[in-house]
Amino acid sequence: MKKHVLLATLLVMLAMILTACNETNNSSGFDTSKNISILAREDGSGTKTAFMELIDLKGKADPNNVIIQNGTAAILAEVKGNPTAIAYESLGYVTGDVKTLKVNGVEATTANIKDGSYKISRPLSLVYKESTLDNEVNQAFFTYLKSKEAQTIVSDKGYVSVVDNAPAYSANAALSGTIEISGSTSLQPLMTELAAAFEKLQNGISVTVSGGGSGTGYNNAEQGVSVFGMISEEFSLSKAPSCIHYEVCKDGIAVIVNKANPLDNITMEQLKSIYDAEAGTITKWENLSN
Repeated sequence: MKKHVLLATLLVMLAMILTACNETNNSSGFDTSKNISILAREDGSGTKTAFMELIDLKGKADPNNVIIQNGTAAILAEVKGNPTAIAYESLGYVTGDVKTLKVNGVEATTANIKDGSYKISRPLSLVYKESTLDNEVNQAFFTYLKSKEAQTIVSDKGYVSVVDNAPAYSANAALSGTIEISGSTSLQPLMTELAAAFEKLQNGISVTVSGGGSGTGYNNAEQGVSVFGMISEEFSLSKAPSCIHYEVCKDGIAVIVNKANPLDNITMEQLKSIYDAEAGTITKWENLSN
């Protein structure tokens, strides 16, 4: 009888110890011993180019175990469904389906991007040939982008306006034609909103907005496939030698994880270690702490 009691007592104590350990290491139900699922955008993505440069990994290869996703929608879907995922994406396109981390203790907000305290941010721009604006239809859209109406949309969608005291847009009912815009999928959602609002003001003009990435934006503007190309990185003249650019707005690049992840903050150095193919010293969630 005493042996049975002793065994039962030991089993209870063991269960209590295991429970305590589990609560200590996994109080949120999240298994920190799991490997980090590292997500990255495809080569040619302006988001990827900007992110890697901003964390001081410009030109570096992806980690061997990286999961490549084409476009912002694919990134968000993977993070939403993968509890161990980490990724980066345009702040203006991030939804409530994922969790946005602070970086170096600073939240990814419009105000923090504008004042420079949030360090992972980049411009979203249009690339075009100077002669493009000789066309009245193209010039009308370009003027609209600098207007009060356009800047209101920019701000309402979570991007950072770069135009102060923007004037109201004055429509010209006599104009008609089409405008082709292509490139960065980070700028595409905002540009689609701007184009739709512009068409209501200028119902004789049709604006088509398509994606493909910043590389496509550079190439299509340079080759005349689109009158405007969208990019989501600092403009590089070498990528479109005959073009100039206009900064539509600023955008933060958010670091995102699954909503089940208890992590709230990550440092620039930790991000660099995760995404550095040569170093890669941080591979498990337990290697990170707030």
